[in-house]
Amino acid sequence: MLYILDNCEALKFLYCVVYFMQYIQQAKRTSEFRNSLIYPKGEGDFTMPLPGAFQSKKKDGSIYYRSSVTYHSRHISLGSFQTEKEAHLVYLEAKNLLETTKELSPDDYDSSDFPLLPFPKWISLLNFKNNGYYIKTPIYLRSNFFSYYLSPSDVLLFDADDLFFYSNHKIMRRGNHLFVAEYGMQTNIHSRYGIRNFARPGIDYRFVNGDDKDFRYSNIEIINPYQGVTKKEEKNKAVYLAKIHIHGDFVIGKYHTIEEAAIAYNKAVNLVQSVGMTKNFEKNYIETISEKEYNTIYEQITIPHHIYDAAKKYLSNDSV
Repeated sequence: MLYILDNCEALKFLYCVVYFMQYIQQAKRTSEFRNSLIYPKGEGDFTMPLPGAFQSKKKDGSIYYRSSVTYHSRHISLGSFQTEKEAHLVYLEAKNLLETTKELSPDDYDSSDFPLLPFPKWISLLNFKNNGYYIKTPIYLRSNFFSYYLSPSDVLLFDADDLFFYSNHKIMRRGNHLFVAEYGMQTNIHSRYGIRNFARPGIDYRFVNGDDKDFRYSNIEIINPYQGVTKKEEKNKAVYLAKIHIHGDFVIGKYHTIEEAAIAYNKAVNLVQSVGMTKNFEKNYIETISEKEYNTIYEQITIPHHIYDAAKKYLSNDSV
């Protein structure tokens, strides 16, 4: 009796083995199987994928590998790579960073310890590990402010009020210009802080502590918010010089208030444009006075005739 039962169990086991082998043979022919549990390394060669590496196809049919890691139930993409091995090694570097018991700060970054994991992703993972928030841009949270890492040595500081914006906008640097992609355009981040295009550091604005990477609001002082206006001291009194650039700088006049100088610049722009200049002058928008006050000052201001002559000369030279 035991012999018969043993034979029955053996037959059941063999049947399962045969069924499983048939399933494997069938599964090898399907792309679904190749893209999930196993996939080809070569002709007729199938193997299990390396942890953290996932095969994908580009539109042209070429193969690449995605890498990702899971931490605190959060699935985090680590990037795309040409080889499975590279994707796997990046996964291991990320895993080691997230699981290490050693206390780390952004200052502890060493590229030799993480040769493949991109630095911006290293910052994002470290912030997640230390502060409990995953942010896709390279932000590290501080007390009431945060650091934005363009590189290990290029670090910008922002107030907490700006966290939502920079969590969703990648900052890029081109020389001294810092910008984000916004509504299909490149927007200079200085404009968020009242620093207009072509503003002159030390003349139109300044960083109070001298650090031009510290964009916390308390550190930015706008000296002159208006285009074409410069503050000067004459006989211990402040005067405001208005100038317009045509083919060089031309003085419009000196005024007792910054608003008068800004309006004089606007009126000079209107004059040169009325004679045919198509140059894109940036006009001043003045919030501190009413429309009626603006119009009164505008009518009282006289633009020197040499501004008109300079515009006509510019146009005649341009047409030659």
